[in-house]
Amino acid sequence: MKTSSVLAASMRSFAFHDDDAPVLRGVDVSLAPGTYTAILGGSGSGKSTLGRLLAGWLSPGAAGSLAGQLELAGTRLHFNGTAHDPRIDPARWGERVGFVPQDASTALSTVRATVAEELAFGLENAGVDRAAMREAVERTAGVLGLAGLLECHPGTLSGGQLRRLAIGCAVILEPAVLVLDEPFASLDTTGPGELALLLRKLVAGGTAVVVLSQAIDEVLLEADRWIALDAGTVAASGAPAELMAAPERLPAGIRRPVESRNFTVRASGAAARQVGAAAAPVLELRAVHFSYPATAGSGRKARATSNKAGGYHHNTVLQGIDLVLQPGEIVAVTGPNGAGKSTLLRHLNGLLQPTSGSVLVNGKDIAGLPVGEVAASVGLLFQNPRDQLFERTAAREIRFGLDQRFGAAVAADRTADALAAVGLSGAAQDHPAELPASGQRLLALATVLARRPSLIALDEPTVALDGDGLAVLDNAVRSAAAAGAAVVLVTHDVPYAHTLAGRLLALDGGRLPGG
Repeated sequence: MKTSSVLAASMRSFAFHDDDAPVLRGVDVSLAPGTYTAILGGSGSGKSTLGRLLAGWLSPGAAGSLAGQLELAGTRLHFNGTAHDPRIDPARWGERVGFVPQDASTALSTVRATVAEELAFGLENAGVDRAAMREAVERTAGVLGLAGLLECHPGTLSGGQLRRLAIGCAVILEPAVLVLDEPFASLDTTGPGELALLLRKLVAGGTAVVVLSQAIDEVLLEADRWIALDAGTVAASGAPAELMAAPERLPAGIRRPVESRNFTVRASGAAARQVGAAAAPVLELRAVHFSYPATAGSGRKARATSNKAGGYHHNTVLQGIDLVLQPGEIVAVTGPNGAGKSTLLRHLNGLLQPTSGSVLVNGKDIAGLPVGEVAASVGLLFQNPRDQLFERTAAREIRFGLDQRFGAAVAADRTADALAAVGLSGAAQDHPAELPASGQRLLALATVLARRPSLIALDEPTVALDGDGLAVLDNAVRSAAAAGAAVVLVTHDVPYAHTLAGRLLALDGGRLPGG
């Protein structure tokens, strides 16, 4: 390993204690100041494990057995997978290496009442004086598009805004190394460009930047080097131009820039609405308005109430939403982070009730109905699939509640069919928490498919999916629509939405033109 590296790793192998096979084998990474490295790989390639090891979030010995070396700022640690191996101090490691995990919310403190206080949390712990802290918070918020949200409670932010905040919390501490796992997930159309500008500034200032990704986003073409992982080993390494010119060297699971355009394009606009015109609508939104309740104050004044029911800032999110979906129709909803897309989806199954207006499913107003009753007709895939996974095995997760509704024989058949539909038949007895992020998302999708609802609502379903996972999602959604289900998907993956949806609607300013 080069002594000029600020962070380096030479891993002969790394295995979790309960795994028979190593997750990583023969992986060498050397990060010099002011360099930009992209680590690419499909689901299960080991890239997130590598990122966590580099960032000190996985501690050799406690989390797993490492054979090899880690070096940070000139200090080299040797590991042989024994009880005598050195121990990493995560706090000290974190002073030099910033990390934003795939689930960005896990990088936040969760104890701060405003975005500004969350950004300042690490600076407070470091003893930064108040004036410098305020300037750093305002500067970081401005770069990441959070300037207008500084007095908002983090719990009111959208998924994309939470990711921006988590990146801000890592960047504001000015680490020597910044490791970002799937940083472009959930970002709106302006987000990748803003993040690219930030990364350029960091690299120019001497920060070593590492981006972990299963998709070749345009921003990654600017990297100095790509390292492609496949089944825990380095399948290819080189400059982006070199590997793009020889795509056969890249593992198949990595999503290429044009991959989302390889699916069959559906009819759009009025043509799509004619498909089910003779049938009764599956979904009708009639002049739906929604506002979050007001708090008594903001900033520190809001801290006392921000964790209580209804304790968020007043925020009108939806204004006069009208939408009609016919059986078999697929509609995509896009829009900037914080536009209210996830809020809109939560109205479809009664998790949220309109401030005014009505939601009808299969011709019936769902106002006041128990969410469990509405769920029989409306299947919702959350933006974070772990919010709806709680069982001990993948099969039990899918089968939960099916026996009571359909009987044991039907429940068993539907569970097997749903597992097969998402490519998880071989993982039926795996614990959901042990699946990679893509597997968790596909498992959550399977729990929806098994119930065969008349309306399927998907919140950012392409996030965390590699090329193979995207093909599974595409086939599952098209099959459900062909069987008569109406599908609404919220997504920032506009190129893919164009290939799948009959209508693409933009939610902005609380309004949904053309619904």
